[in-house]
Amino acid sequence: MFMNTKLELFKQSVCGKSVGVVGIGISNTPLIKMLVKMGAKVTARDKKSSDKLGSIVSELHNIGVKTVLGEEYLLNITEDIIFKTPGMRIDTPELLQAKSRGALITSEMEVFFDVCPAKIIAVTGSDGKTTTTTLIYKMLSEQGYKCWLGGNIGTPLLSDVENISVTDKVILELSSFQLHSMKSSPNIAVITNLSPNHLDVHKSMEEYINAKENIFAYQDKNDKLILNYDNEITRELCKKSNAPVTMFSRNSDIKTGVYISNDIICVNDDENEIEVLNTDDILLPGVHNIENYMAAIAAVWGLVEIKSIQTVAKNFGGVEHRIEFVREIKGIKYYNDSIASSPTRARAGLYSFDKKVIMIAGGYDKNIPFDDLGNDIVKRVKLLVLMGKTMPKIKTAVENADGYSENNPPIITADSLKDAVIKSTSLAESGDIIILSPACASFDMFKNFEERGNLFKQIVMEL
Repeated sequence: MFMNTKLELFKQSVCGKSVGVVGIGISNTPLIKMLVKMGAKVTARDKKSSDKLGSIVSELHNIGVKTVLGEEYLLNITEDIIFKTPGMRIDTPELLQAKSRGALITSEMEVFFDVCPAKIIAVTGSDGKTTTTTLIYKMLSEQGYKCWLGGNIGTPLLSDVENISVTDKVILELSSFQLHSMKSSPNIAVITNLSPNHLDVHKSMEEYINAKENIFAYQDKNDKLILNYDNEITRELCKKSNAPVTMFSRNSDIKTGVYISNDIICVNDDENEIEVLNTDDILLPGVHNIENYMAAIAAVWGLVEIKSIQTVAKNFGGVEHRIEFVREIKGIKYYNDSIASSPTRARAGLYSFDKKVIMIAGGYDKNIPFDDLGNDIVKRVKLLVLMGKTMPKIKTAVENADGYSENNPPIITADSLKDAVIKSTSLAESGDIIILSPACASFDMFKNFEERGNLFKQIVMEL
């Protein structure tokens, strides 16, 4: 039986040590339980109160975990090892103080990279990373590999690492928050694209890009980096790579890499053009999904047969909350695109249809400009329904856009998601498309984009 030496060393390093875990959430709860089994003395910290966290608090107490909850959850951090939650900045004063006295600051994902015995394929980007990650997972699974899906999607994998074999494939979606403090890179790294995002947490666009760069910063000549040639930022990143780079392009005539020729996705890796997939065979709507397929094909090239790629394309109907068809009522079609938490992702949704749509948008302000989206809304939206804290910013961007004239498109506001659905439905007619494509995060009204999307679907199903 395979012995994971790195995992055994990790077990020894935490046994008997005081370990702090910041954040009692989906990813950290299995981590806490695993650390307890390894003999660590665990303190779990969370800004939420015991009432808001619910039964998990008593569950942790029952296995010997100490909890520090509420506004002062970071007070008096004295643990030897501290696992931070992904969204916490590495320069948080309390973490810097702990580090200065000798504490090790790490994360679930950093440790997973250290102890995982299998090859890792990881995807990041501002948009399209969830679909691209899922496509890679499905293509490799179709080929017959045992695959593990994790990171921002799937399940936390560190607690399952004992079950992962050297012959398996691990596919991860990684956010800038997870990458910010990483000191390891995957064997195959994919950056779908980069545009302004999460500027409410990152101090600048430069810091955001620097965080994303960690996905390939520690690669070597035996690894592989996949970049989007059509995105100016990612195209330039090839100059920083120590690993061989494969470019993909939907719009440009590149000589090698993955590209489109006569509506067919082709791969040219050694002066031989190989036809892989007719774009008409892709079940997912929208040109952005063609790009997602191109990125995925570049990642799995050499690992799977063309037939496996084609089978996935003809059968994969998409990931939940990503231009997800919900229902048709009296000729009106409803789509849930709650994952569209940035202007560029919302733009992709608008151009996925061959007609103007009724768009429900707005939410938490991540300090991202909406100017470009305003131009797209004028071109692609029949009626704009705004909600949330960003209502005035989006409205101003549309009214200042090229081609805007009064009431073209009409802009109305809503007090809630239910109000937005009811108002958009009352103004729609047969043949219209209503899409929830917020262009913003959900945190002003919801816990996450999944909760927002699920409520949208529930409201639509109850109409």
